[in-house]
Amino acid sequence: MASNSTTQFFALSQSFSISDIIIIAAYFLLNVAVGIWATYVLLALAWVFVPVYVSSGIVTMPEYLGRRFGGERIRTYLSVLSLMLSVFTKISTDLYSGALFVQVCLGWNLYLSTVLMLVVTALYTIAGGLAAVIYTDTLQTFVMIIGAIILTITAFNKIGGYSNLERVYQAAIPSKIIPNSSCHLPREDAMHLFRHPVTGDLPWPGMTLGLTILATWYWCTDQVIVQRSLSAKNLSHAKGASILASYLKMLPFIFIILPGMISRALYPGNTQPSEL
Repeated sequence: MASNSTTQFFALSQSFSISDIIIIAAYFLLNVAVGIWATYVLLALAWVFVPVYVSSGIVTMPEYLGRRFGGERIRTYLSVLSLMLSVFTKISTDLYSGALFVQVCLGWNLYLSTVLMLVVTALYTIAGGLAAVIYTDTLQTFVMIIGAIILTITAFNKIGGYSNLERVYQAAIPSKIIPNSSCHLPREDAMHLFRHPVTGDLPWPGMTLGLTILATWYWCTDQVIVQRSLSAKNLSHAKGASILASYLKMLPFIFIILPGMISRALYPGNTQPSEL
């Protein structure tokens, strides 16, 4: 039986042409390239930035700038800037989305829900410190991933698969439109990951080069992100966490973007032009 399997294997391998082998090799190389391109900034955090931070003996980003360039003004400036950015770009949106969820589920007042979330978050953060924040982040990660998997499976079952999504999405016109405007119409390149470099709304050169700069700042120098890496037991733990986070960063396209497109295709009447 083993000899027959070997014979079949060699017979199959001989049926491959040079072009087949090139295509297969190109496929695997493309997968590796896409994987590296999608996670390299997070890997740079663990292999390039964190060793520098650890060797400097710092615990915050403003402290690192203070040691690197000297003086207190740049340290104070970055502290104030980071605080303002967190309040106006992160905390505010997180609080609103969380309070909106509580309002929809429980029917509570939006402002009451916001205050409740602030009180609960402040209690466990002050009492447990960074460890409490990390443990709650870990718990929320599992909850979000499990919920996203269930949502995605349910959504694709309702839409009838990806091929049907392509067809239905292009015909999903909202009930409320803006006259003499095309903003409510689905884009022809809606299913293209890499948009046209000139006419695309998200041109791929700008996404690749521009977002690389922003991603380097966010993942490698932002206090909220780096603080978690600096709290690791050792450098190996920091590297392992970055690798895990890199894999998790590949999930939003499947578990967030595609269900969102399915929701528009299934419920076009509930879509506002501003959401497109």
